[in-house]
Amino acid sequence: MNNFSYTKVSNVQEAISELDGDIRNKIVAGGTNINDLLKYFITKADKLVDINPVSENNSIIRLDNGGIRLGALHTNADTAYDPIIEERYPLLSRAILAGASAQIRNMATNGGNLMQRTRCYYFYDINTPCNKRDPGSGCSAIQGYNRIHAILGQSENCIAVFPSDMCVALAALSATVNIMGPNGERNLAFAEFHRLPGDTPNIDNNLKHGEVITSIDLPRQGFEKNYSYLKLRDRSSYSFALVSVATGFEIENGSIKEARIALGGVAHKPWRNTEAEDFLKDKEPTRENFTAAATILLEGAKGYQQNAFKIELAKRAIIRNCFMALNPESQRPGAKPSL
Repeated sequence: MNNFSYTKVSNVQEAISELDGDIRNKIVAGGTNINDLLKYFITKADKLVDINPVSENNSIIRLDNGGIRLGALHTNADTAYDPIIEERYPLLSRAILAGASAQIRNMATNGGNLMQRTRCYYFYDINTPCNKRDPGSGCSAIQGYNRIHAILGQSENCIAVFPSDMCVALAALSATVNIMGPNGERNLAFAEFHRLPGDTPNIDNNLKHGEVITSIDLPRQGFEKNYSYLKLRDRSSYSFALVSVATGFEIENGSIKEARIALGGVAHKPWRNTEAEDFLKDKEPTRENFTAAATILLEGAKGYQQNAFKIELAKRAIIRNCFMALNPESQRPGAKPSL
């Protein structure tokens, strides 16, 4: 690990001042990802700015518009088990609890969850080419072992996937990211926060140097009656998704009035296609319609040597999760499967 300076701050403005717009200065909160990045020499820091003492971003509050604001420093565990989240946004609670381990969820923060980096094997191996780690060096995964890699939104420069579970639910819920920086406050729709690799796979998101995530806003609609989060992985705990699906429905008189479907484990960012969601509006929740929506959602999917199976896996996962969302009780341990 390289030498760096360390400072604690008590408010967001102090953090912004300490960052000074310099990419070599880094924020640390829970540290569940950045510590690894530093230890493996993937990320270098001249200064670590510890924002844990910042109290104003460590809570969950109700908004006047009926939504909820998640503090960026609130932990994943406290968020998942908060009574408001469990009652009104159970999709988010289930997604968080599907990720990492209990110990990591106790440390990891909501803001940090958005900022975590890929778990691509080659990204973590500094002896191999990786455009995300070393722009212009090449992508070892394309011709290498790529079982966990992207099938959507990838480019010739990078086929890594974004690892978060929480963010898949936030994408489905159409959250908003609140940001503060040297030029004041701004808000980003969640769909605009993370980036596809394109020609700059080293840039994961649209947060600017010197900016800090302060909170995440959830809209009033939480799909608490019809929702499901399905995570398919190689082992049942502490494993990243091969494919994950967050689904929320608003159903009236046997017809789908609102549909949200987001995928994880398949792209450089949580993947949504509003055409698939629009297709389901005013239609009955049938296998035929779910299959058609899955086909639209996976349009343009491309597999590689070891991960082509993920295309069919994702299609089946979407259909299965849509049925699960019709009966959230089916997700409880010991419940009879929906299919």
